[in-house]
Amino acid sequence: MFCKGPAGEDLPMYTFSNSKGMEIDVIPYGGDIVSIRVPDRDGNMGDVLLGYDGENYVNNARYRGQLIGRCGNRIGRGKFTLNGKSYQLNCNDGRNHLHGGNVGFNKKVWDCQIESAPQGDFLTLKYHSPDGEEFYPGNMDVTVTYSLTDKNEIVIRYQAVSDKDTLCNLTNHAYFNLRGHDTGDILDHEVKIYADYFTEADEESIPTGRVLAVDGTPMDFKQFHKVGERIDAQYTPVIYGKGYDHNWVLNKGDKVMGPCAEVYCEATGRLMRCFTTSPCVQFYTANFINGSTIGKGGYRYQKRAGLCLETQFAPDAANHPDWASPILRAGDLWDYTTIYEFSVKE
Repeated sequence: MFCKGPAGEDLPMYTFSNSKGMEIDVIPYGGDIVSIRVPDRDGNMGDVLLGYDGENYVNNARYRGQLIGRCGNRIGRGKFTLNGKSYQLNCNDGRNHLHGGNVGFNKKVWDCQIESAPQGDFLTLKYHSPDGEEFYPGNMDVTVTYSLTDKNEIVIRYQAVSDKDTLCNLTNHAYFNLRGHDTGDILDHEVKIYADYFTEADEESIPTGRVLAVDGTPMDFKQFHKVGERIDAQYTPVIYGKGYDHNWVLNKGDKVMGPCAEVYCEATGRLMRCFTTSPCVQFYTANFINGSTIGKGGYRYQKRAGLCLETQFAPDAANHPDWASPILRAGDLWDYTTIYEFSVKE
């Protein structure tokens, strides 16, 4: 057993490996991805995912590696209207609702089962979210699958159905550091994001409704830029976010599998490419980690120790009907896939 769950139950860890030696570890609590071990340009294996040891996962304060739902990211004042009815969700981020509320999917113990397919084994995680949980409408059944391919791809498929119209915006909150989880910050990582626009947000990270072009701003990652190059620029969105913590609108559109972002670490040669069918991505640079929590191997993660690529619908999209919609209609299948592909550049 890897650790104890919130009720003191023993929780296992599931480990997957491929023909190239890459490995990932997953636990049922929060659907956490615990470790991602990949080679660098010299063939040395390293864990590139921030996380915890054992029992600390139950006290995971920053969503590290966790499945996020029922609705990821923020909803302004926790309010939305659906079919003419107003809903008030729990507000767990100041005046706003964040990542599913007080007890979101990241704090649930998921039912896990290893299944087989011609391309290899995969892990199926299931959770039933009852009507009214965190004040969301509808009984929702969620299925998430994790698989590891021989192309060094972590494939995450999210599916959900509900018996009432509701909101759904599932994602994973993995923090990556391609130099190694215990090697300091990611300011030297180079990032490319396949997006011409981002959603402007206020001091509380709630969208203003304006969708702005990235051209000529620190938000322009259409070509590779180092994370630290403009992260402290005197530019209002960056100041409000205390770095990067923003939603980019992907060029490819909704429900189309296409490129999302690339991250490269010159020191190790590791390259991570992200593909998704989601319409947006939240690029976050761990601006609020402060060393107060001990991570894996006793290492204390400091500010900007990792970066996140949370594929998603835009924050507060339920209150912006002209944006891609996170509304899941009763009986419909919510079905989105994200791929994180790892390789090396010589």
